[in-house]
Amino acid sequence: MLPKFKRILLKLSGEALLGDQQNGDPFNPRIIEQYAQDIKMVTDLGVQVAIVIGGGNIYRGMNEAESGIERAHGDYMGMLATVINAMAMQAMLEKIGVYTRLQSAINMEQVAEPYIRRKALRHLEKGRVVIFGAGTGNPYFTTDTAGSLRAIEMKADVILKGTRVDGVYNADPEKDPSAKKFDTVSFQECINQNLRVMDMTAFTLCMENKLPIIVFDMNKPGNLLKVVEGMRVGTLVS
Repeated sequence: MLPKFKRILLKLSGEALLGDQQNGDPFNPRIIEQYAQDIKMVTDLGVQVAIVIGGGNIYRGMNEAESGIERAHGDYMGMLATVINAMAMQAMLEKIGVYTRLQSAINMEQVAEPYIRRKALRHLEKGRVVIFGAGTGNPYFTTDTAGSLRAIEMKADVILKGTRVDGVYNADPEKDPSAKKFDTVSFQECINQNLRVMDMTAFTLCMENKLPIIVFDMNKPGNLLKVVEGMRVGTLVS
């Protein structure tokens, strides 16, 4: 089947890399390997893939009053955590034969290229998976916002937000068994119903640039391929 999208931005949750393990390790190798295999299936179809990964499995911004760490300082710590996750994903992709480039919004030449938009576009055109680390490089912005920004800069057709749930619900399905899932929902409906698809900065960027978002369960093997082929998986926000 021909892919529906030519170029995608895959936004992955850092917490999802934990899987269901409780041993204190920030990574579940089985989850990272499954993600890598799913991404390879998509690239084998000729789809150009850019990736942004969160860092919540390693470090989340803490309350300044409780931790004593000011917000900006904590956000930079979180950016470094995303680079660790990006390196782990890069290593697994390269292990299975997928060519990658890691670009960081914070300069660290020994492990990643600096983020250069034109260079990233060229990598995508050559069929390399481009992984963006360190968020936007600025505090007070989430990796959701980094994902939206990079998707717009890379002229992606869609943002695929891979999470642990299978779409957008009117309540938290992990807490409320009666929560209703949406197959499709508009940007305005998300705002009106306070559906937390992304943080408001990221969401507004997508809405203003008419960039659709598909929220789906990335932890189910094969789901990414189904989304790229245009099957009804997850929730389409447009």
